[in-house]
Amino acid sequence: MDEVFKALADASRRRLLDRLNTRNGQTLRELCEGLEMARQSVSKHLAVLEGANLVTTVRRGREKLHYLNAAPIEAVADRWMTRYDRQRAAALADLRSALEGERMDDTEFVYTTYIKTSPERLWRALTEPAFTRRYWGTTFETDWQPGSPMVWVDQSGHRIEDPEQVVLEAVPHRRLCYTWHTFTTEWADGAGVSAEHLARLRAERRSKITFDLEPAGDDLVRLTVIHGDCEPDGDLLQMISGGWPHLLSDLKTLLETGEPLPSVSEPSPNPVPPTTKGDSR
Repeated sequence: MDEVFKALADASRRRLLDRLNTRNGQTLRELCEGLEMARQSVSKHLAVLEGANLVTTVRRGREKLHYLNAAPIEAVADRWMTRYDRQRAAALADLRSALEGERMDDTEFVYTTYIKTSPERLWRALTEPAFTRRYWGTTFETDWQPGSPMVWVDQSGHRIEDPEQVVLEAVPHRRLCYTWHTFTTEWADGAGVSAEHLARLRAERRSKITFDLEPAGDDLVRLTVIHGDCEPDGDLLQMISGGWPHLLSDLKTLLETGEPLPSVSEPSPNPVPPTTKGDSR
């Protein structure tokens, strides 16, 4: 955490984080626009933020996109805030955003974490039922070949099937990408989602999830999760922004200790923690 607080101590670096919080996934050129800083200075500040894991980068063709990474902030919150305090703080933040008319223009959620494991074992944890049911409460029926269908099955046995639920990309031990599940009435009942909230989710376009696995040293893997193609300011984006950090913490703890974090089991194949179930508006 020393690196996190050192990085946040500089006003220029906080300003860069604010810009990414307003619009995630910017190139170096875009981040330099409107700043009274030389390109080299911005690059140095970004390097410090990357070193503290507050910023993560993703290659898209020739472009290098920068994203605000919530993992270190989550770690700070977990250390000094109880579950009740976090709920209360989140409620106050939501109220302030509503009153100030802030809107989320992003279409994707990006999160990077480092896990003490091997790429092979992490791949198994993302694809094999013996692992996924332990930290996710969900299993996937598929052969993990690009174009193949996927069936999501929660721990109550509810099956979610749809022609548009498919594997998009699968490079063992390196990259996995598939479309998100369909929002069914049975899923909503299990997740405690209201009929009104379900209708809004169904009106949104289908999103997709990408896992990038990159060796980061001996027995260490850098996992970057990109949940993209979401509706700007949509209900799903709000839900996953709170749910993915919780789910990935469970995955990390399972692989590093052999046991997931002690928490209420999730019957829903959706990364929504128990404290944020239901209508978020």
